[in-house]
Amino acid sequence: MPPADWFERRPSVLTPGDCARWVAGAYAARGDWTPCFDGVQFTLGRAYYTHLEEDQTDAYFATAGISDAIVERALPDLQARVRAILADLVGTPVTPRAGWCGPGVHIFPAGGWLSENGGDIHFDTEGLRGEPLAARVPAKSVILMLQPPVRGGGLRVWDALYDGEDEVAAATRIPSVVVDYAVGDLVVIDSYRLHQIQPFEGGRDRLSVTAHLIFSGGRWQAWF
Repeated sequence: MPPADWFERRPSVLTPGDCARWVAGAYAARGDWTPCFDGVQFTLGRAYYTHLEEDQTDAYFATAGISDAIVERALPDLQARVRAILADLVGTPVTPRAGWCGPGVHIFPAGGWLSENGGDIHFDTEGLRGEPLAARVPAKSVILMLQPPVRGGGLRVWDALYDGEDEVAAATRIPSVVVDYAVGDLVVIDSYRLHQIQPFEGGRDRLSVTAHLIFSGGRWQAWF
């Protein structure tokens, strides 16, 4: 399978003005950021995978409405706009995944651990546990770049799909490609594809909107 089939990239889905406005809103709402993994990264709005790995899924579901209200207050219309973009992507309306948090923002600090080491090599199967994962339901992971770092910070994707094992020890020997972002670009991957955020340099934080899609109950649903 050629690299072009491993991802889809759409340039300038958001305007620079949209991105600048939402970046400013994210920084103004710094007090509402959720620290993840002892402050290695932050989110505006709650991300399921961080809560799963930190054994806080009860808090995630208990505060989903509060999470969405925080995002809406800081970044007006972002969640609705993202769902409209996703609907254009899949060619059918996209609804919120009931009980889950809506799309939110990842903040990876410049000069921090993740900027130096990159993210974990992983699949986005955390929100597909149980029957959805066993049935291999269609699922996508979507990244909208609000503020790229000065250098680096792209997304490495591998020629490897989830086969029942979360760890891929031989990743360094599997063909891969790095997908770079500019302001406002959208990148989509299959949630079952192996990927990793790359290290980055410079004094600018990396801010991106993340949304996950699952096809369930005859419709596409979005969550974070």
